[in-house]
Amino acid sequence: MRIAVCGGPYGNPYALQAFVDDARARGCERLYCLGDLGGFGADVNALWPILTGNGIECVAGNYDVAIARGDTDCGCGYRDAQDNAYAQLIYDHTLATTGRDFAAWMGTLPTERRETVDGVDLHMVHGSTLALNDFWWESLPEDQHRLRAEASGADVVLCTHSGLPWQRQVGRTLVVNVGVLGKPANDGRREVWYAVLDLDGGRPVAELVPLAYDWRAQAASMRAAGLPEVFTETIETGWWTTCLEILPPRERSRGRYHLYRSTLPSGFRPANDGWGETTTDALAGERPVVPLFGTAYFPSRLWIYTNFHCNLACDYCAVASSPKAAPRTLPAGTLRELVDEAVETGFTELYVTGGEPFLHPGIIDLLDHASERLPTVVMTNAMLLGGRRAAGLDALAGRRLTVQTSLDGATPATHDLHRGRGSWQRTMDGIRHLTGLGLPPRVALTETPDNTREIPAVAELLAGLGLPAGHFAVRPMLRRGFAETGVEIGEDSSIPELTVTADGLHWHPAGADLATSPDLHLAPPGTPLATGRELVTERFFTARLGDGSLPRPVQCAI
Repeated sequence: MRIAVCGGPYGNPYALQAFVDDARARGCERLYCLGDLGGFGADVNALWPILTGNGIECVAGNYDVAIARGDTDCGCGYRDAQDNAYAQLIYDHTLATTGRDFAAWMGTLPTERRETVDGVDLHMVHGSTLALNDFWWESLPEDQHRLRAEASGADVVLCTHSGLPWQRQVGRTLVVNVGVLGKPANDGRREVWYAVLDLDGGRPVAELVPLAYDWRAQAASMRAAGLPEVFTETIETGWWTTCLEILPPRERSRGRYHLYRSTLPSGFRPANDGWGETTTDALAGERPVVPLFGTAYFPSRLWIYTNFHCNLACDYCAVASSPKAAPRTLPAGTLRELVDEAVETGFTELYVTGGEPFLHPGIIDLLDHASERLPTVVMTNAMLLGGRRAAGLDALAGRRLTVQTSLDGATPATHDLHRGRGSWQRTMDGIRHLTGLGLPPRVALTETPDNTREIPAVAELLAGLGLPAGHFAVRPMLRRGFAETGVEIGEDSSIPELTVTADGLHWHPAGADLATSPDLHLAPPGTPLATGRELVTERFFTARLGDGSLPRPVQCAI
């Protein structure tokens, strides 16, 4: 036998009727609904004739129990104040507009259903086998999956409530979260989801089915009823704009929006201590939800390490670069593809670094391509700009290209102490050379106990070379790579800045050396940048939800 199982119609008669039609067309002999008849859309009453007229066998969700009893809230199981505020708003609408005969019918529904069909033991619940409003997330730890499956012991457990479809084998039990019909699955698709199960021969096989329906009519009915636009926007875009805080980090990372604007902590003041743009466009407007990416909490700034070998061996290099370092050079073609992918993925700035990028044979072509597509900064020690690899750099003056270098003292003795004998003079020559090319560089000083007193003198020296005051900044030494002292940096204590190397994706450019910073490695080579964004977002919220805080910026763009 083939059966179809849906969850949460949520006052969406258009999707419920589409479910009936699609399931019948697929040869499903029995149709089931796992509850929550109201909860998002405007017209719950329109569901009743569809349910009864098509023989849909229902269990009650927490919403149906609450409406039948006339409770003061839905009992949805939310913990966040904003989640509960939106839940209360739509519950009040549903309670006020649901006919009492329909509400009484909801009160006759069982809260679970257990039966054997074609030799398969089926257990149908709303939330989980533990509680009516339990959220059975796909990302739960394995022991939590086993706990819920073993509480049933059925061959198949079918659930809903969370709104996100998934299936997996847990021991001998096939668990299927069938999704909901009332709203999209926070995946950018307007379709909703249900499940089809083939039970022939006692070997159940489940398929999660995307379902097209008249979403325009549903959105129009919600507007006509005066429901808030944030509800209608989800129907029209496929992205959740409510019920965000209940989402675990992994599920939250897959959506477009990640935070309620009202939950942004007032004490968090993202510093823009240097020149990296504080990308706050994503916070513009009045929408009550905001993304993480594109804000000061996760800048839309991509870092690319062209290579790791360097003509210097600075004793505090955070990524352990030196002439002896394994080059780990990214091919020119890969670099161009990364630039194009960065633009497509929504990055608005590019930082090209190393090692020493001007040891890469294709550096000028890369900077040419990159600065045509988005604002680009190249980090260099400015000592190799007269060589053949830098030929053609002058042609990039006037483009969206900035050159950044380092000067760690006003005198050779102070600078050379950490960077090597003769490096101060060659860096000064490089600064003059860049200025002559029409590319006056930005200059950063890494503060150490040896140069703190010289900072004013360095600023005066650079001003004498014609550099604007805004082209000089001071950055802290970070305890990574070769550095044995300095500011600690980790994914739980710094905002993320997605970084690409030959070893894959990393949380932050200061932790881009896999050997010395394995804790900040995110994914292997070839991982799409879009996936990297999700991984960063997931780790960000794992850290945030651990103690309720948000990490601080540790910027390498200075």
